[in-house]
Amino acid sequence: MLEMYKKFRDMTGMLRDLPPLGMRLILAYGFMGPAMMKLQNFDGIVMWFSSLGIPLPWINAVLATATETAGFVLIFLGLGTRLIAVPMIGVMVVAILTVHLDGGWLAIASSEAPGIAERLGAAREILKEYGNYQWLTEKGSFVILQNGMEFPVTYIVMLLSLIVTGPGRISLDYFIGKKMGLEE
Repeated sequence: MLEMYKKFRDMTGMLRDLPPLGMRLILAYGFMGPAMMKLQNFDGIVMWFSSLGIPLPWINAVLATATETAGFVLIFLGLGTRLIAVPMIGVMVVAILTVHLDGGWLAIASSEAPGIAERLGAAREILKEYGNYQWLTEKGSFVILQNGMEFPVTYIVMLLSLIVTGPGRISLDYFIGKKMGLEE
């Protein structure tokens, strides 16, 4: 039994660089959309930050935009991964405190939550009466966003993991480190 476990461990050990690569790709994709939105509508982001009560909204919008933009590119490439992950965590903490905290945990509201089933039912009735319900729902059901902390906290855990374990051997960090004699 012990021998079988060792073989299994050795086999799975060969795949050890796939999880950090997967995390980096998911994080890069997750940060790309908000970064692009901020770049395309920077003045709107400044106004939104101001409405959230974020101090110095223009400066904080610049910092968030720069962090998310540089972050998704660097995380994708696996370049400066441990360093860029720190300010990216900061952006997520600010997002949790200013936007997601009041939404609880879930990003999508449970249909069993108080008031959610009634809202979904009313939306379905309106869409059936005034819209093409079949076409609107053929790709999936309607949901009510709760905008909770689920995704930002997940991103923080993934970023922390990359800080601790590094980006893996499928990264520019690894190849640069190997060239400099820092990696084995």
